[in-house]
Amino acid sequence: MPHNHAAENILGTIGTVLWTGQLIPQIWKSWREKSTEGLSTTLMYGAPATGVYNIVQHINIPLIIQPQLFGALAALSWTQCLHYSRKLSTRLCTAIYISYLIVFAAFESGMTYVTSTSIHGQEFLRFFGVFSVVLIVIGLIPQYIEIWRLGEVIGISMVFMALDIAGGVFSLLSLVFRRQFDAVASATYICVIVMDGIVVICALVLNPRSRRRRREAALRASTPSTITTTISASAEGASRARETGSGMTIRIPEKKSEDVASHTSHSQEEAPSDIDVERGAGIKAYRGRKYGVVSEWRWPCG
Repeated sequence: MPHNHAAENILGTIGTVLWTGQLIPQIWKSWREKSTEGLSTTLMYGAPATGVYNIVQHINIPLIIQPQLFGALAALSWTQCLHYSRKLSTRLCTAIYISYLIVFAAFESGMTYVTSTSIHGQEFLRFFGVFSVVLIVIGLIPQYIEIWRLGEVIGISMVFMALDIAGGVFSLLSLVFRRQFDAVASATYICVIVMDGIVVICALVLNPRSRRRRREAALRASTPSTITTTISASAEGASRARETGSGMTIRIPEKKSEDVASHTSHSQEEAPSDIDVERGAGIKAYRGRKYGVVSEWRWPCG
């Protein structure tokens, strides 16, 4: 592909903006949830080596700025892990963050000077280019271990991963429009695209399964309590039924003993115990019962 300086810088700028902004959703998510569970703390280590390589190789300015901004934001995410996961104080985490930035700047400045002036500069330069790829791989391996341990992808913002992949794609396209394609620099972005893509695939596959398992576990946990509640309610209902009567039994209000006796004798005089009389086309059935039960009559048809 022919060299296009404008396209190289425009694509590099887009890639830098995406890579700079990619960590902001992750930092915000960690701060809002006050948790960094599932987040790897080694994502920042490749930035200094990448910065040295891009400066000495005279990669376009956006890609030179990119590892500096990414390293600073990645270090901030790392200090969040120290604060929320390891419970270090805010003051100590701030001191660690500032110290890291100083060491980061000193290392990158010194290695850039040594690599530019040394007679073995190209060998050093290739070392830093390959080393940055190795550090990125090492930085993402703990993330894979966390995913395997938890059985799902948690603690990672999918917006962060999408921006990371998009930033890698645009940065790679920026290198395509260079006068001479840099294979070592492109390996860094290809590695990021592939390894971040694996994390996204894991999230799409594992997270729905994990949510389904949690729902099933919640249902299993709630079933015994439901049965216990039902049995308790049934026992309570049976107890009340024994006290108040159940089914079709009619509860008779309490009466004086002499009223009950007089009514019983009156019923026995008027109603024989059991009479079946056949008359014409129908049967008249009369069943007399003692006091307290409703009598039933079946009248002949016609």
